[in-house]
Amino acid sequence: MDDARVGAQLRAARLAARKSMAEVAEEAGLTKGFLSKLERDLANVSVASLIRLCDALGVSVGSLFQPSKGEVVRAGERPTINFGGKGMSEYLLTPAHERRMQAILSDIAPGGGSGDEQYALPADVELVFIMAGRLEITIDEEVVVLDEGDAFTFTASARHSFRATGDSGPTRVLWVVSPALPDATRYP
Repeated sequence: MDDARVGAQLRAARLAARKSMAEVAEEAGLTKGFLSKLERDLANVSVASLIRLCDALGVSVGSLFQPSKGEVVRAGERPTINFGGKGMSEYLLTPAHERRMQAILSDIAPGGGSGDEQYALPADVELVFIMAGRLEITIDEEVVVLDEGDAFTFTASARHSFRATGDSGPTRVLWVVSPALPDATRYP
């Protein structure tokens, strides 16, 4: 394994899993200093330690030797998700294991939306982009109306709700949340 450099892939997998170096080291039974050296290709790792690292990161050992250029989610293979609300069809656009961000496509019938009760997401930032139609987002008491082509970025933990207005036909919305929602709230 001397010739195989896996440091960059280990670091990328750790960042994608949104884990600290200390968390991964502890889960794999290694020291933080040793993991730091591995990520910089300054140390060699045993097969047993590499397997424990991959388990802690949720990746296969083989994936470390074939750097990913990205993952495609095909239009016909998008997982359907359901966060609730009414008059909506929602699809996950990012791979289920992606932790840095999450993208969701919503098709919302006129009058459909999240419902009147406001909610907050356990994330830092949320971006909404209107691909077609018109959407009203209420954050606390403020209403923001977005038309086709508009984008709106806000704090995901702010209490909010949304609905498609009935005057513009169906509404198609791209939602981007960062970091990705925790597993307990995801529906891949």
